[in-house]
Amino acid sequence: MSKLEKITFNPEGEEPVEFYVLEQTRIGGCSYILVTDAEEGDGEALILKDLSKDGEEESLFAIVSDDEELKAVAGVFENMLDDVEFVQE
Repeated sequence: MSKLEKITFNPEGEEPVEFYVLEQTRIGGCSYILVTDAEEGDGEALILKDLSKDGEEESLFAIVSDDEELKAVAGVFENMLDDVEFVQE
């Protein structure tokens, strides 16, 4: 397995959080990334939507929470990655 890219998020007023990027895609003009908190094995995964404008130096991501959008994007990521299955809690 290739080494996963690690990114650091700096939530306003909170400690920085590191995630590993599993995959990225673009749907309907919006970019999404699938991240996990574990480099190997089962981990918590989040789908994040890039809200930043073209040309901005830093990206602004938000957790996808809309059920319909989440279901659609999760389906795309499941098709892209053979060994990924989403289980909603």
